[in-house]
Amino acid sequence: MQPRNMSMSGAVDLAAVKAAGEAKQKAEQARAEAVRSGRPTGGAPLVFDVDEAGFQQDILQRSTEVPVVIDFWAEWCEPCKQLGPLLERLAGEYAGKFVLAKIDVDANQALFQQFGVQGIPAVFAVVAGQPIPLFQGAAPEAQIRQVLDQLVQAAEQQFGIVGAPVDPAGAAPQEDAPEPVGPYDALLETANQALDNGDLDGAVQAYRNVLSDDPGNPEAKLGLAQAELLRRVSDLDPQEVRKAAADGPGDVRAQIKAADLDLVGGHVEDAFGRLVETVRRTAGEDREAARVRLLELFEVIGTDDPRVISARTALARVLF
Repeated sequence: MQPRNMSMSGAVDLAAVKAAGEAKQKAEQARAEAVRSGRPTGGAPLVFDVDEAGFQQDILQRSTEVPVVIDFWAEWCEPCKQLGPLLERLAGEYAGKFVLAKIDVDANQALFQQFGVQGIPAVFAVVAGQPIPLFQGAAPEAQIRQVLDQLVQAAEQQFGIVGAPVDPAGAAPQEDAPEPVGPYDALLETANQALDNGDLDGAVQAYRNVLSDDPGNPEAKLGLAQAELLRRVSDLDPQEVRKAAADGPGDVRAQIKAADLDLVGGHVEDAFGRLVETVRRTAGEDREAARVRLLELFEVIGTDDPRVISARTALARVLF
């Protein structure tokens, strides 16, 4: 059944979804190769120095794509000389799940004061533009790993931020090497065709068939998110849904349905803003339902879209 009075134009382009999925898959392959070879990922250093001039771009903007861990240190600080190399080694081991920004407090007093650092070494994180204190002083490696694991998990579960983008050019393919063909190309083509034809049940099942054998397949994940969205709105009456949402701003289910309609109609920022506001004024299961639906809609649009990045930052503000 085709959605009534709905159009995906302006919301998502399947060809763009496929291209984004392929790019993400190549990035993951490049990162895996970097880990095996012991070299950093191309185009995206895992450890870097940051000063006040580069704070906006190197930390705040980058934190919308990957958790940024900040090591506040100074040359005269003996514990810093022990902690710094440990953090750098862990950044390499985590292979892009977080990046490490090193800030010399003597040269960057404004940043030192902005974060309210009481003493060094001090370690903070920034996720989706929001600062998070991690620990102060030297700490055992096992404890640091536990903190980093919690950070990575929170970034993924709360905001859908899964790691550093990798420049595929950093892992140059062999010259004249043919483009590898994935084992699911025919199944994905079938799923895409079903979606184009409005066979939403068939598309959902076809994408799930791929994911059952290849859970990380990016094109199948994005295609499934789109097909499920269209299926959710196919039986909705837009006027009834929008009236319910307008009459009941505290009705979480009504707001979620209205956000789905917003997205299908191409009103991406309205959909995101509606759910961010719902998260802000709710708690418990209602808040979780709105947050999870927001992450699902992020998948439909694509995690690198500027509107998704902006909404992630807004989500972080209301959660912290």
